[in-house]
Amino acid sequence: MRQPDLSPTRRLTWLYSSTVQRPALATLSELEREIGASLRPGLDHQVAHARLAWWREECVRTAQGSPAHPLTRELAALFAPFGPAPLAGLAGFVDTAVWDLSCATFDTRRELTGYCERWSAAMIAPLVSLVLPDAPAAQARTLGVNLRELELLLALAVEARAGRLRFPLDELERAHLPPGSLAQPPWPPALAELLRHRHRELQASLGAALEALPPAARPALRGLIVWATLACAASARAEKRLPQQSTARDHHAPLDAWRAWRAARRVDAQRTLACGD
Repeated sequence: MRQPDLSPTRRLTWLYSSTVQRPALATLSELEREIGASLRPGLDHQVAHARLAWWREECVRTAQGSPAHPLTRELAALFAPFGPAPLAGLAGFVDTAVWDLSCATFDTRRELTGYCERWSAAMIAPLVSLVLPDAPAAQARTLGVNLRELELLLALAVEARAGRLRFPLDELERAHLPPGSLAQPPWPPALAELLRHRHRELQASLGAALEALPPAARPALRGLIVWATLACAASARAEKRLPQQSTARDHHAPLDAWRAWRAARRVDAQRTLACGD
């Protein structure tokens, strides 16, 4: 099996995933990166839109069982035993890339949740369906939405400086905070409190999503449980740094390999899951 080019967190996720999920995680991550290349600086805007339009068509072809690109052909082969249904949300990668290319804002939390749902349908739902074809779609969606929003929150300042605001504008308005303040840490006390509250909400929600997984299903989802656990731990570190922004070291701490091992051991021993512990 080839060694995938993944971020440290996804590499640990891959390591603790089942042999069925590993190639799918690697290929989905590579596809996400390939579609996201349409956002690279210096690329002509019309070329970027044309590129994303082609990828949208390719995702539709893949969901219909007729992929053309090597990556989508590889995905189709991996999911062939399950039919096209698990890849029906693959265009979610394109949806989020189009949103980011236009630097569209989230006026409400509902819009932010919709963005995270698109990503979850493209990344998390297929991975769950590989090992638990009959799992309720709502469980995968809840897990993926909370995981994605946590990742967005961890990169809040960097993304804001790139013109991508990852926080609902109506919530900023109610706190009398200008959107531009997201890009300028250390954040004012009111914004730091908003972010602290959201970190804690997401940690609790993601932890509850993990606990809601049936014990018998957890071994099959061990890699995703590791991913969620590491995201919670990074969120807790970012929360402690407020009003300063979190750093790359906060996102991928030296102890993450140990945290991943411990989370996997909890799953194997059928012990209570501890998100972020």
